[in-house]
Amino acid sequence: MTAITPEIVAEHGLSAEEYDRILKAIGREPNLLELGIFSVMWSEHCSYKSSRLHLAKLPTKAPWVIQGPGENAGVIDIGDGDAVIFKMESHNHPSFIEPYQGAATGVGGIMRDVFTMGARPIANLNALSFGHPEHPKTKALLRGVVAGIGGYGNCTGVPTVGGEVRFHPRYNGNILVNAMCVGLAKADNIFYSAAAGIGNPVVYVGSKTGRDGIHGATMASAEFGEDADAKRPTVQVGDPFMEKLLIEACLELMATDAIVAIQDMGAAGLTSSSVEMASKGGVGILLRMEQVPCRETGMTPYEMMLSESQERMLMILKPGREDEAERIFRKWDLDFAVIGEVTDSGRLQLDWNGERVCDLPLDPIGEEAPKYDRPHVPTPPPAPLGAVPESRDLMGDLVTLLGCPDLASRRWVWEQYDHMVGADTVQRPGGDAAIVRVHGAKKALALAADCSPRYCFADPFEGGKQAVAETWRNITATGATPLAITNCLNFASPQNPAVMGQLVGCIEGMAEACRALDYPVVSGNVSLYNESKATGGGAAILPTPSIGGVGLIADWESSATLALKAEGDEIWLVGGTRGHLGQSLWLRECHGREEGPPPPVDLATEKAAGDWVRSLILSGTATAVHDCADGGLLVAVAEMAMAGRLGATIALPAGDAAAVAFGEDQGRYLVTVKPGTALPDCPVPLVRLGTVGGGALAVEGHGARQVEALRLAHEAFLPGLMAR
Repeated sequence: MTAITPEIVAEHGLSAEEYDRILKAIGREPNLLELGIFSVMWSEHCSYKSSRLHLAKLPTKAPWVIQGPGENAGVIDIGDGDAVIFKMESHNHPSFIEPYQGAATGVGGIMRDVFTMGARPIANLNALSFGHPEHPKTKALLRGVVAGIGGYGNCTGVPTVGGEVRFHPRYNGNILVNAMCVGLAKADNIFYSAAAGIGNPVVYVGSKTGRDGIHGATMASAEFGEDADAKRPTVQVGDPFMEKLLIEACLELMATDAIVAIQDMGAAGLTSSSVEMASKGGVGILLRMEQVPCRETGMTPYEMMLSESQERMLMILKPGREDEAERIFRKWDLDFAVIGEVTDSGRLQLDWNGERVCDLPLDPIGEEAPKYDRPHVPTPPPAPLGAVPESRDLMGDLVTLLGCPDLASRRWVWEQYDHMVGADTVQRPGGDAAIVRVHGAKKALALAADCSPRYCFADPFEGGKQAVAETWRNITATGATPLAITNCLNFASPQNPAVMGQLVGCIEGMAEACRALDYPVVSGNVSLYNESKATGGGAAILPTPSIGGVGLIADWESSATLALKAEGDEIWLVGGTRGHLGQSLWLRECHGREEGPPPPVDLATEKAAGDWVRSLILSGTATAVHDCADGGLLVAVAEMAMAGRLGATIALPAGDAAAVAFGEDQGRYLVTVKPGTALPDCPVPLVRLGTVGGGALAVEGHGARQVEALRLAHEAFLPGLMAR
């Protein structure tokens, strides 16, 4: 028997204080297996020990919310007996170490969170953050991550319909890969994870257990050191074809009434699934480890419990339904094994060939995991923006922005994803939000993922508000009503009070925006320790609270797109323009300055503007709609022109030309209407900019550029980077 030394405790990611807490909780010294179980369940990745206190500030309820945070995924009601199930999660550390498998298994894991609740996955999205384009690792990481996402999603037959990609030196040593999945289910047939029924069989289904991913959750809860590459064995290996079989088998069994509870084996594998199911149900669980299907010889209970092998599920079945369930899973060529039973002990008990090798009370492992109120220091307000140079060439600056890493076309990325499989994607990547119709119906979902980390770094509270408002605005720009969000909160070490201050500030900003916009949080994930001491890293990431939004439109054919439609259409700017250049991409890309406060978000004005624009779309008045975001007004007009392959002539509103053209004031939209259209009263400033027509984008007093030339500049960055 291995003696538990301070070194072994530290290797398991536990502090001396936490180990003392374990000793008090169980009244004895744990064995190595039991220590491993505490290690993964008390990791940040599984316990949220540094964030739980603050996550409680987020609003999670609304009349349409069926299930909020605490389950595998969130569930909202979209009428007609239909429900949408969705969640976003991180796979950051694995993707930096092994980009293809890290990204692929991130997609697989989030899909299992969705279909384990009874939904058929209908759409995937992602939010990706990479280091500087010239960093020696960036190109390989980008290529591997995109290939992993495409490879897994394409093989499972689930379209990847949207997302975002950014580049910044602060991600050089720690990229971010956030995966989101959306599924459809019947509202009266949702499956939950709470175990019930003393004596009910515990069933393992899916792939066999191997040694891949052991200590994956612990690895994801620590910063990278110089040995980052040595952590490759902690990265899971995915099989999308097995996942597809698992989806079909689970949904077939779910069509019966045999399942009492079901849980994905995600982070911490068999440990987290068994502990969480028993804890939520207030029962105990006994597992016979020799019954676990293994693909490698000589595996120990420690390895089986901590393995994060993919494509596996744990179920509680009704008594006597085992044969029926086994027939289904064998038909799909999947493993099926009864490995234990529900007990009334309130304990996690593991037997190995007749010997009791683990006997732990469940509450200390799960519900009573540490919850820290870590010291946090609010981010100091950024200094006001100093004197800003004038733009000597407004249209030249526009070309620079359209071709810069953060604004250039993502076509090279999304063309590697199958975004049309299933034939229900009616707005493809490249717009404000993807539109995926409910199969066989007119109604459709609008889906978007957003965040502006540079805003969050400068002012976490305003940045958190803006991240939520941006998804709300993108969904609104299609004509859909935003309903709820999921999130993936990516931050550096919570033991740094400044970083903890960023996390607290962003959550509080998000909470205020969610309340004001009636846009609750129904699921999410927290990823901490995103920083690196590895060669070429050495910095904490920017605070990156990725937001995934879901909205509903009654008839997908009434949805708006951003492309300019017809010669003579009038172009209107909805919302006030102050020319806010703090933290703008123009300031960074054209003048090398990252400074100043981010643009403030007036949530009352945000909602008023969005509701007015949505009504314009649904009445059929608007011919095209696009929100103004990164790069400001002139970039947004250019994006509409490039999408429609049509030019426009506009006059900028009064003010400094560069500030008006490239300021990133929030809560604004561009709307086109047919000539002479009488617009209803607008609750926010409304300015006529000009008209659609010709082959060039012309700005009065500042010259013109051919739309085709703008498109070529916009499309060049990623193909050029990857060809080098």
